[in-house]
Amino acid sequence: MEPIKNPDVKYTKLFINNEFVDAVNGKTFPTLNPVNEEKIVDIQAADKDDIDVAVAAAKEAFKRGSVWRTMDASARGELIYKLAELVKRDIVYLASLETLDNGKPFMFAMGDMQASINVLKYHAGIADKINGKTIPVDGDNFCYTRREPFGVCGCIIPWNFPAMMFVYKIAPALATGNTIVIKPAEQTPLSALYLAALIKEAGFPPGVVNVVPGFGPTAGAAISSHPEIRKIAFTGSTMVGKKVMEAAAQSNLKKVTLELGGKSPLIIMPDANVDEALAVSHMGVFYNMGQVCIASSRLFVHEDIYDDFVRKSVELAKKKCVGDPFDLKMQAGPQVNEIQMKKILELIESGKQQGARLQCGGSRFGDKGYFVQPTVFSDVKEDMRIYKEEIFGPVQSIIKFKTTEEVIEMANNTTYGLAAGVFTKDINTYQTIVNALEAGFVWVNQYLNSGAQAPFGGYKMSGIGRERGEEGVHEYTQVKTIFVKQPKCAKM
Repeated sequence: MEPIKNPDVKYTKLFINNEFVDAVNGKTFPTLNPVNEEKIVDIQAADKDDIDVAVAAAKEAFKRGSVWRTMDASARGELIYKLAELVKRDIVYLASLETLDNGKPFMFAMGDMQASINVLKYHAGIADKINGKTIPVDGDNFCYTRREPFGVCGCIIPWNFPAMMFVYKIAPALATGNTIVIKPAEQTPLSALYLAALIKEAGFPPGVVNVVPGFGPTAGAAISSHPEIRKIAFTGSTMVGKKVMEAAAQSNLKKVTLELGGKSPLIIMPDANVDEALAVSHMGVFYNMGQVCIASSRLFVHEDIYDDFVRKSVELAKKKCVGDPFDLKMQAGPQVNEIQMKKILELIESGKQQGARLQCGGSRFGDKGYFVQPTVFSDVKEDMRIYKEEIFGPVQSIIKFKTTEEVIEMANNTTYGLAAGVFTKDINTYQTIVNALEAGFVWVNQYLNSGAQAPFGGYKMSGIGRERGEEGVHEYTQVKTIFVKQPKCAKM
């Protein structure tokens, strides 16, 4: 499919109570095209007053006796399925909008939209299959549980997968009967606002979903600390995740799920299929210009194949086509903004200064837009910043190891624990490594592949809770236990 190279931006206002409205204070902010650094459009900027209005709408939609609160679970599922079909109808426009606002290559944006459709359809199907349990307690008692919605849920999403993260948050919340106030990242609000229009078109009642673009210290902080929001889901950096959790605790102890940073290891054993491991490890760190929380940003390669693997990795990186993301020949676009580009370049410079060997790249690409050259470092050591810090850019750090025990220890030597992977043909080796890795999602002889059915989340400082799958649905419910005294049977 061909992209729409200059998609018309239809929505720039806040979406509250099924209407597009101006911010209370009338302030706006620009969203920029990362390819040419030019303004696309001005967006209404939500702050605390707007969050209060949105929460009030969501609370009204959830009140006892409301259309949403009394709707059959199967009917909720039908609405979610209709939303999926609308996304499918407008997939080219949505992907084009995402490419314009985010800078990711159009075909990758199309992949994001298809993944979003899959997630919506999964949750449409699970909406009427969220079950409690009957529990065989002692005595003349009948005990059972119900999974019930929290009410108003707050969601804060990142800029690297704007539409997909939007869907990851709203789908389980809607399937379980909650209402939502969601803040897209200020860098990439366009697809979220268009999805808001599709939510209205699908027939969701007013107030069920409210979309409030704005900045973290204002709109995000107001969501995190709002006393009427009972659950919050955040995807982003560990640093900001800590602030969200602190605000949630200090306000009303709202339920928190956090999907945070990563510094994920990918281990290449000497018996691996080298060609497959090369291709996968390349995509694992350079996909989406490295702006992926699960990026395989620490590549551990056994000493027996290390030199050859480094040489071939450099060849792949040098061949990567970087440029206009609307050009279907391009494999990489710009970073999302100037701040991100400068952060990446600063970390690349630290790698040079700390003694890592720069094999290729290492600089800005071109003089317009936020492009960074695909970069490969070898001879990376555990005390280097590029080994320890999340770069969130197109930088591959390759580390040599000798033994299985050594690489397990190195892989786990991080405060993060989001994802990991291993390439080997030996079942005993992969089981040993997989069982020892401290990560929430582990791949064997592949990387990045996933699905709506598979729970995703991190260990350690990579997060709390899970998204997707049954576990992700349960994050949006609270368990009520009912204990019933059973009458004694009359004697015959």
